[in-house]
Amino acid sequence: MALDDGNAGKTVGIIGIGLLGSAIADRLLAAGCSLCGFDPAPEAQHAFTENGGCSVLKIGDIAAVADPIVLCLPNSDVVEQVLADMIPNLKPGTTLIDTTTGEPDRTSELAARLAGAEVNLLDASVLGSSDVTRAGNAVFMVGSAAEPFQRVRPVLEAIAAKVIHVGPVGSGQQMKLVANLVLGLNRAALAEGLSFAKSLGLDLNLVLDVLKSGAAYSTVMDAKARKMIDEDFEPQAKLSQHLKDVRLILNLANASDSDLPLSSLHQQLLESVEAAGNGELDNSAIIRAWRQNGPPANTG
Repeated sequence: MALDDGNAGKTVGIIGIGLLGSAIADRLLAAGCSLCGFDPAPEAQHAFTENGGCSVLKIGDIAAVADPIVLCLPNSDVVEQVLADMIPNLKPGTTLIDTTTGEPDRTSELAARLAGAEVNLLDASVLGSSDVTRAGNAVFMVGSAAEPFQRVRPVLEAIAAKVIHVGPVGSGQQMKLVANLVLGLNRAALAEGLSFAKSLGLDLNLVLDVLKSGAAYSTVMDAKARKMIDEDFEPQAKLSQHLKDVRLILNLANASDSDLPLSSLHQQLLESVEAAGNGELDNSAIIRAWRQNGPPANTG
């Protein structure tokens, strides 16, 4: 989708051009945006400029030339560090689009602080891997006041197939954690099923055909089953990043007096794989929790 006449050619900023950030950048460049970006990794900066983006040497430089500015960062700590560098150069009226899967309460508090400087912050969490996003099939779950949401909606629609306004700032991240809970447990169930089938001596290709043919099917099988079977763990989204999300889910559940026993076990599974040195692999590598020495006992 191309931007409308009022947005085509505008300079958009992006900070964080890793797996997901580079996919977002590709979508914006294809839509006709002039894109200015920063990433601390030189290889990410180089790939970005090779694809048509304009890189800068300092985070603060983006604030002087771009609006809106997309943040695609690892966690809320990094978001706050980045904004500390940007705030002196942010112009009143600038809108920040935070795609980080962060801590909803901290995001809400940060938005309130920025409002005092007439800067809008909205959270636009992405449902979909880097590959899904690059193909234009991701979903945005947006937490924002109505006016800044409408202002940047064309930019969001240039990136994703669907944009859903779910409530005030912070609610997009809450919705992302709900979605990631279900998605992550789908991956874990698939990994356990394939490991069980392998222990029975079944042909995993045939197992996958059967699973896809009946009520057990989920789209997770399309994205992750082949990676699990072939042990192709080139990252689309890293296992350690999902473990971070599961910890956020459990922290949020604890604060709201919710009991999430499956997610507690899921955390243990992910931690066992990360402890074995596999955290930078694709999140489909959760199957290694069964292929190492079996999954950990549930101590919850």
